[in-house]
Amino acid sequence: MQFKPLKIKPEGSRLKRTLTSAHFKRTLLAMGVGCVLGFAFYYFTEGRAMESIPGTEILKSMAVGAFFGLFLTNSPCARGRC
Repeated sequence: MQFKPLKIKPEGSRLKRTLTSAHFKRTLLAMGVGCVLGFAFYYFTEGRAMESIPGTEILKSMAVGAFFGLFLTNSPCARGRC
């Protein structure tokens, strides 16, 4: 019996594979869009000038938007497992 030699490529570190994966990039993009939409929603619904808006309120809205972006890309239904 003859066997073909097994060709295995080195995979690299887990961190590098995670950072270069398409899913990770899509998640970061969705979180960024969520941050921008969270800020825009807060800015347009408050109706105040930028000088009078506290920074913590802006960060809270951006964090909620980023969470929605993270949830939309990592939820079971987004990955076809509903």
